[in-house]
Amino acid sequence: MARESEEQIARQGRVTALVIAGTMLIWLAAQFIGPRIGLAGRYALLIDLLALAAFIWAFVNIYQIWRKRQGN
Repeated sequence: MARESEEQIARQGRVTALVIAGTMLIWLAAQFIGPRIGLAGRYALLIDLLALAAFIWAFVNIYQIWRKRQGN
């Protein structure tokens, strides 16, 4: 049972890491490409808010992982 728990924690950590990295790459690409294609400021703000939401989700997951590791 402990092995399954460790694998689940590791899987959750990998997903969280992918969300953080993917969010950062998409946000950077949007910041680079947006002005070049004439993207309106409100869409840039929307992209910023979506990135912020993804980071908040990731930090909540990091906290959950930390709490699970403390329990073990």
